[in-house]
Amino acid sequence: MDNFLLKIYNSKQTVFSSDEIAILTKEKNLNNFKSKLSYYVKNKSLKRVRKGFFTKNEQYNKKELATKIYKPSYVSFETVLREEGLIFQYYETIFIASYLSRKIENDGKIVYRKLKNDILLNKNGIVEKEGYFQATKERAFLDMIYLYKDYYFDNLRGIDWETCFDLVKIYNNKALENRLKNYFKKYAR
Repeated sequence: MDNFLLKIYNSKQTVFSSDEIAILTKEKNLNNFKSKLSYYVKNKSLKRVRKGFFTKNEQYNKKELATKIYKPSYVSFETVLREEGLIFQYYETIFIASYLSRKIENDGKIVYRKLKNDILLNKNGIVEKEGYFQATKERAFLDMIYLYKDYYFDNLRGIDWETCFDLVKIYNNKALENRLKNYFKKYAR
């Protein structure tokens, strides 16, 4: 295995943009860089999962890919709410907070929902995972009721309401604050 490939395989990342590979491998010649990427994809040492995005093999983190396609972004909405037990419906789709709204198919569905930059770029309630960012359950809950006024949640017992009332300030939205108060009155025990 040559040094180019070794640097990629030694990385903890599972998904790489071509820019990340260029930085990681320190390849300065653009033609050599493109040739190497093409060669390694052809001989299956790397897998191209989308134009400009590569993985080491089939076992890559789909959330990592989803948050790299459109940046800045983070995993939120139904994906986090389901994982945290606030909703019980199963979604194979990965739901992402982003600067734009899009639906794409890439080894599964990815749905990007647009949030204002002030909200999207605020790191409160966002945690760094291995290779991507994800909302806490409180932040995902607020993202959801910010976009959907009457969303039904199956189980709000795990919500830290104090954290929600702290986080709601980043949205700068009185209607959202009122929605949060209504959910609190209805579900807090």
